[in-house]
Amino acid sequence: MSRFTHPSLDDVPLASVLHALSEPARMAIVRRLDEDLSAGGEGLSCSAGACEGMPRATISNHFAILRQSGLAEARKEGVAVIHKLRRAEVDGRFPGLLDAVLAGIDR
Repeated sequence: MSRFTHPSLDDVPLASVLHALSEPARMAIVRRLDEDLSAGGEGLSCSAGACEGMPRATISNHFAILRQSGLAEARKEGVAVIHKLRRAEVDGRFPGLLDAVLAGIDR
């Protein structure tokens, strides 16, 4: 069974979070994860969270960077990997960051 590493946000520097958010495709993923969370969702599969037409390896890499930066968490459900934005934890560590970043992107 695959296990995912989720760092404590206390150990994640702001630079790591900003690096993860600096790539437009990852920003789009974060936006989709935030929309899912706001709608009461339980998370999105890789294919539902990623941009259409993106290669599977690229999608996996983007989600790995989001997990390593503390922005997302992952869990296995059967053969699917479900990702969820760690919104409350990120807001607690970096208040207002996600609101500011998400408000500044084109939808």
